[in-house]
Amino acid sequence: MSWLVGSGATRYGRHDGKGTLDLMAEAASRALADAEMERGDIDGVLCGYSTTLPHIMLATVFCEHFGLRPRYAQAMQMGGATGLGLVMLAHQLVSAGVARRILVVAGENRLTGQSRDAAVQTLAQVGHPEYEVPLGASIPAYYGLLASRYMHEHGCQEADFAALAVLMRAHAAYHEGAQFQQPITEADALASRPISSPLKLLDCCATADGGAALIVAKDPVGTTSVRIAGTAQQHNAQHVSAIADLASAGSDRCAHAALEQAGRTLADVQYAGIYDSFTITLTVLLEEIGLAPRGRAGALARDGHFGRQGTVPLNLHGGLLSYGHCGVAGAMAHVAEAHLQMTGRAGRRQAGPCGVALLHADGGVLTSHVSVVLEQA
Repeated sequence: MSWLVGSGATRYGRHDGKGTLDLMAEAASRALADAEMERGDIDGVLCGYSTTLPHIMLATVFCEHFGLRPRYAQAMQMGGATGLGLVMLAHQLVSAGVARRILVVAGENRLTGQSRDAAVQTLAQVGHPEYEVPLGASIPAYYGLLASRYMHEHGCQEADFAALAVLMRAHAAYHEGAQFQQPITEADALASRPISSPLKLLDCCATADGGAALIVAKDPVGTTSVRIAGTAQQHNAQHVSAIADLASAGSDRCAHAALEQAGRTLADVQYAGIYDSFTITLTVLLEEIGLAPRGRAGALARDGHFGRQGTVPLNLHGGLLSYGHCGVAGAMAHVAEAHLQMTGRAGRRQAGPCGVALLHADGGVLTSHVSVVLEQA
């Protein structure tokens, strides 16, 4: 058993003059303060990769920078699934007695620390080195192909994708740390610049600077601890050209395995934090996991199902699409928001009862999946 006892995230957006270690340190300080802990209380550190600081020993580099001397330190690379992968590993390490209080931290100056072309080129490397990358494909191109196929198979429309973009922006409007807070309409989303048909600019997350940190501990601390009740992973083929069945990414098996470990079902979920690098990402994950019928995620978003007062409140901080995406810390902001919601500290974003939360993230192009189930104490 393990507990999420502290969380913290920076504002996401532009942080001129701040690098990876600075953003990680700011987030870590916030998480420690949230858990009412000192640096000396931490005996384990897990961190994600950084494309702007690709050091082969980033975990111990950060520990030196932040003044930590843990008995366990490790970095992880699993694309967008890394943030939840780190939570899963921290849960397992604490449960096994390897460490008692683990700081999970990530941050990156992805907006100001590299050019747009460099960012596109770096992320495109998830593609197959012989069959995909040489053809000039990028992450948006891969997801555009997926979106076209999904529309064909399940009958959803571009306006359904736009409805999810509108929802995330509406949620971000209530968070002072969000990169984009100005409300948008479906017409705005549909009229935004084409990126990779059928995806428009507002269907895609933007690059941000930022950091997030979590503290996973053996025992609960104070009144703001929530139990990590279930975790699971599921991995598909790494490359789009090698996926045999686009109708089954594996997120359903992953989420239900985590729920089963927690002794829960989908009907118990009162809050959802679902990865949303693109509106098609969010569509596929919501529908495959079972939080929406096939082809209906956008319609449910439009009808308020995923709103603050809805049946399953979703990404109430604004998600990657509007709170911002700064690499590994992007998904970790979903966890930080769930922590606030479950402990009644989300202010004007606060939803109703949040006794059980389901978090899910994917890496690559829906190729690696991690699910985490949180429960109130």
